[in-house]
Amino acid sequence: MNPIFKLFHNDEHLSESIDKLRKDGVSEDDIYMLAHDNDHDRRARKSNDSNKIGVSVTGIATATKNVFRGKSDKLISKMKEIGFEQSKAQKLEEELDKGKTLLVVKNQDNVEF
Repeated sequence: MNPIFKLFHNDEHLSESIDKLRKDGVSEDDIYMLAHDNDHDRRARKSNDSNKIGVSVTGIATATKNVFRGKSDKLISKMKEIGFEQSKAQKLEEELDKGKTLLVVKNQDNVEF
């Protein structure tokens, strides 16, 4: 099952979408968020209780490789680990480069943000 996603440029809309997903019954374990800016990523995840794509998701081998990768390569690697194709991950990373935030939902057939 492919991940479902939406890009956000506004944290308020991101927060509203996460609230809607929860109200619609999407498990918190299936909601992920990625941003290019580490500080923004941490603040947004903390305020929205969304998941980090860390070692528990990527596995120790990918996490170790990510230590030596640049930010763009790390984000692409994380997106691939949660189900994105390489080309799609690269396109999404370009959007994150512009300051957008990626909201991803896994294990769902139909999701409305």
